[in-house]
Amino acid sequence: MDSVRRSYSFSFGSPWTPAVKILIILNLVVFVAQSLVRLPLSHYLGLVPYEVVHHYMIWQVFTYMFLHGGLWHLVFNMFALWMFGPQLERVWGSRGFVKYYLFTGVGAALINLAFNYGSTIPTIGASGAIFGLLVAYGVLFPNNVILLYFVIPIKAKYFVMIFAALEFLLARSYSADGIAHFAHLGGMAVGFLYLKGGALIRPLTWRLSQARHDKREAKQVKLEVRRLTDLQAVHSEVDYLLGRISRVGYENLTPEEKERLEEASRLLRLHSEGQQDLS
Repeated sequence: MDSVRRSYSFSFGSPWTPAVKILIILNLVVFVAQSLVRLPLSHYLGLVPYEVVHHYMIWQVFTYMFLHGGLWHLVFNMFALWMFGPQLERVWGSRGFVKYYLFTGVGAALINLAFNYGSTIPTIGASGAIFGLLVAYGVLFPNNVILLYFVIPIKAKYFVMIFAALEFLLARSYSADGIAHFAHLGGMAVGFLYLKGGALIRPLTWRLSQARHDKREAKQVKLEVRRLTDLQAVHSEVDYLLGRISRVGYENLTPEEKERLEEASRLLRLHSEGQQDLS
């Protein structure tokens, strides 16, 4: 993986890989269906926050990423998928790549819902997942050089930072350009957490684990103190009963005293056996 991270080369896209090919074909087929079917597919399959929240059209958080608003919208997203996807698929394998792609796409939808839960405007397109791929490319291949606008060479890590800052500024300005900037940011944020989440939460999980360990240890100490206290009481009981035997003889013990002596002997025997097992 280190050799992958240190790679440094110009990136114009890569030969086809299986999952990338299937995703591109699927998006093309859906786009053709959008053009031929005289139904408002964007309303039923696009992400309409109001419909998801109030009418429970949950499938939209998944289906929206396969619809596109026009030819250039489709071309841009599929070009980015072809450009960044194959190298990531070779690193993760097809299953891992598709899992990440869908995870970031759905995550982008959920982020968009959180900021626009009352909107009735459909959000469509694979851009959330594409921006997730962009983050992954920047993390795994930070020094690969991308030709911005096919002219300006720029390292992938800086390319990602520029796009993230731009999307953040556009989202904050509430730009009425018809672009779901929150979905783009959501795809990037979810992708970054997917890739780096383990490292980010590891200190927290260590603290929680340590707290649980300390709690168990404190509980064990309390149990040990109680056990020793009980054991001392048993020894005192035995000493008292043995003193009684030496004075009046076993036969003259009351039935209750004999029962107490038998129980105390049993407890001491169990304790002795437990100590032997531990050793």
